[in-house]
Amino acid sequence: MSLDRIFSIAGSALSAQTVRMNTTASNMANASTVASSEGEAYRAKRTNFKAVLVDQARGQGGPVTGGVQVTHLLSDPSPIRRMNDPGNPLADKEGFVYMSNVNEMTEMVEMMGASRSYQNNVEVVNTARLLMSKTLDLIKT
Repeated sequence: MSLDRIFSIAGSALSAQTVRMNTTASNMANASTVASSEGEAYRAKRTNFKAVLVDQARGQGGPVTGGVQVTHLLSDPSPIRRMNDPGNPLADKEGFVYMSNVNEMTEMVEMMGASRSYQNNVEVVNTARLLMSKTLDLIKT
């Protein structure tokens, strides 16, 4: 595998983790929102990743590409919380408002996981860059 493919694979992982971080940030921003019905309440989103490994003509020595991509965002199926708040202008006729199903602890774990994965892939890029630099130094001498 050539070094340029390493950059491509790590780059796809960096992009995927960026989407994961943005999704988590959106969830955190909407953690305290309320709605007038369960259907209108904000549902936390989760990123769904797919490994990309396309073996193109392996027998003929063709390129093998890989990486990761975000296939789609899923809504978290956990239940929406209902809270009695008859003074709220968004309250339904029974006096209830509907909270988002965002769990701040879960979001912090997601954020830390995305951050660690992002850092790991940055290290892959830095190591590949260093290897390329050392190779060029060897060629010059």
